[in-house]
Amino acid sequence: MKLSVVIPVYNERATLREILARVEAVDVGFPKEIVVVDDFSTDGTREILQDLARPGLRVLLQERNQGKGAALRRGFAEAEGDIILVQDADLEYDPAEYPQLIAPILKDRADVVYGSRFLGGPHRVLFYWHAVGNRFLTTLTNIVTNLNLTDMETCYKVFRRDILRQLRLRSDRFGFEPEVTIKLAKLRARIYEVPISYAGRDYSEGKKIGFKDGLAALYHIVRFRFFD
Repeated sequence: MKLSVVIPVYNERATLREILARVEAVDVGFPKEIVVVDDFSTDGTREILQDLARPGLRVLLQERNQGKGAALRRGFAEAEGDIILVQDADLEYDPAEYPQLIAPILKDRADVVYGSRFLGGPHRVLFYWHAVGNRFLTTLTNIVTNLNLTDMETCYKVFRRDILRQLRLRSDRFGFEPEVTIKLAKLRARIYEVPISYAGRDYSEGKKIGFKDGLAALYHIVRFRFFD
């Protein structure tokens, strides 16, 4: 058994070393690898990564900026683990919660696990309208998939390798979230949610997702439910 932690990175110089240290410190009871995909960062992240090569850490460099979805596709293709987990590099999500995220898969209850920020875990109080938008997009995704998720847009998504290999993913940016959810529903994959903590950041701290990405998510929900 092996866990692959795939980390898409774009301009995360301030948090990169800390998130890697946190991921490396987690003991899940079996080996893990870290696959970092730099999406053509311009703030020095790329140079830091090139100096960090060590056993258990692989660094992949995109030749141009393509978006989170494209970075994840490359990371998934390179990952060698039986379980594949998505981790953002911005410290909003806590790697110490990996054991509870992978538990439903290890118990053979789930093919995929989502870490939900809306199931009662501690979280930083921030943007009301972001929360409204998230719930709206999750509700719309639930309507077209007949799922009952609470947090479709969460970063923490954990997959059995064989399930992930069945998905033909296309989105280059944040459309990855509705796309992968809709395609998992079409596969009738067993999806679990577990509560997680959330230390959100504001735009002055480097948050990237915004209103335009929310509008794009609406398009992707329709596209991948009815036309892909």
